[in-house]
Amino acid sequence: MTSSRPLALRAFGALAVAGFLATPIGALYAAGSDPVVARANGVDIHESDLALAEEEIGGNMPAVSPERKREYLITYLTDVVVLSQAAEQQKLPDRPDVKRRLTFNHNRVLMEALLQDAGRAASSDAELHKVYDQVVKQMPDQEEVRARHILVPTEKEAKEIVAELKNGAHFATLAKEKSKDPAAAQGGELGWFTKDQMVPEFAAAAFKLHKGQFSDPVKTQFGWHIIQVEDRRVKPRPTFDEVKGQIEAYVAHRAQAALVEKLRGSAKIERFDKPAASKPSLDPAAPAKLDPAAPAKLDPAAPVKK
Repeated sequence: MTSSRPLALRAFGALAVAGFLATPIGALYAAGSDPVVARANGVDIHESDLALAEEEIGGNMPAVSPERKREYLITYLTDVVVLSQAAEQQKLPDRPDVKRRLTFNHNRVLMEALLQDAGRAASSDAELHKVYDQVVKQMPDQEEVRARHILVPTEKEAKEIVAELKNGAHFATLAKEKSKDPAAAQGGELGWFTKDQMVPEFAAAAFKLHKGQFSDPVKTQFGWHIIQVEDRRVKPRPTFDEVKGQIEAYVAHRAQAALVEKLRGSAKIERFDKPAASKPSLDPAAPAKLDPAAPAKLDPAAPVKK
């Protein structure tokens, strides 16, 4: 008899540990848009099952073409069905160690699904904008400069370059001709930076300069620099869209931590391996360091983990 029961339920032990804290696979497949791609011993394998399998084993797969990867995943899933059915025929689900593992996986999937739902429910557009406004309001002003530099090995060479600049030589041209830094090809262009992004000697010299000025030779661990400041400004705040992913991750984590703390506090938990001790705290306000101090850590270039 053909079963349309989802593969993830029939092969629970193998697939239950998929990463449910990531975007839920079910959300990617609306009703009626999750086609059957294969069938093994009467069990339908859906497109969504391939996505689950890729989450589970994709990191260990060799680099192959999309077509070969798809074939690999379908083969893996049919093996899971066939082997899990054989295990059921041998009554393995009744074996104590297998029961424990199935129970563990069952509980883990439910826990992760609950946390995922809590994070998603908390991440309303209004809440994200509220956190963003709090963060931006408390970010300190940071001055930054846009500068070029020329790097040479010796003080003698650096002084000679300064003399050329004083005689009207073009800074970017000299940087292309004489600088040993990788930025030489761009005329020594370093872009915008704050003091803490450069070694102290370089930063101290750069931030003393006015727009258009160049420095005397500056010694650092890399050699001798001549620096020209092209502009100065207060570092712009990141836009909401630039840091939305980080804020979503923070708001979701805060809600999840609060839920764990609440349920842990109301649960009856008994320990038999050692005397009772105070419960470790999972403080939902801890990531809220994003509110007072960590706002400055909002970085549009930072990767986001979900």
